[in-house]
Amino acid sequence: QVQLVESGGGLVQPGGSLRLSCAASGSIFSINDMGWYRQAPGKERELVARITSGAITNYADSVKGRFTISRDNAKNTMYLQMNSLKPEDTAVYYCNTHIRTRLGLGDYWGQGTQVTVSS
Repeated sequence: QVQLVESGGGLVQPGGSLRLSCAASGSIFSINDMGWYRQAPGKERELVARITSGAITNYADSVKGRFTISRDNAKNTMYLQMNSLKPEDTAVYYCNTHIRTRLGLGDYWGQGTQVTVSS
């Protein structure tokens, strides 16, 4: 059984920063790629950033240069450092990862954390 727990969301003024965390726990053999997605009200869920097990990253054009994704494999934890936040970054942010357990490779999602950028 695998659990993903997100933290770090909140209310921030435009231009501010937040750091999101996503910690995986349970009977984990290995963690493959990990990623952050977001969903704003009335919009579809979209990719924000992903990182492979080898730390290769890719970003949505809208966040390039402002957001940084990273991971600590020893802690089974992924981070998203968000700088220069804009009102259009307001959304629920979800972590997603592919984890291998004794049952095989599975696709897992966190519960989501709200990020609100507003003055």
